[in-house]
Amino acid sequence: MIFIAVRFTVRPERAEDWLSLVRPFTEATRAEPGNLFFDWSRDVDDPNRFTLLEAFADDAAGAAHVQSEHFRAGLVTMAGAIAATPEIINVNVPDQQGWGPMAELSPQR
Repeated sequence: MIFIAVRFTVRPERAEDWLSLVRPFTEATRAEPGNLFFDWSRDVDDPNRFTLLEAFADDAAGAAHVQSEHFRAGLVTMAGAIAATPEIINVNVPDQQGWGPMAELSPQR
């Protein structure tokens, strides 16, 4: 699995509409073969910062994503709304395909 985390600092005047702005990119990516998840969150301390967690089944799926038309269009759209160059973590996680259960915590019964 290819796991990617990207942190975006958005211009303050675009923060409230950021998720709407990236919705077409998000929906198209989630529909890609090999996409395992593509999830946005907003920072609780900085309302102008958003984090994207995404994963692809393998290198081929990740490469297809980066070569897609919606990826190129998404970059153009996001470039007009960000305040700084995004920060990224990109790792290969062998022997895992998506989320697994956390061993240290479970609901009380």
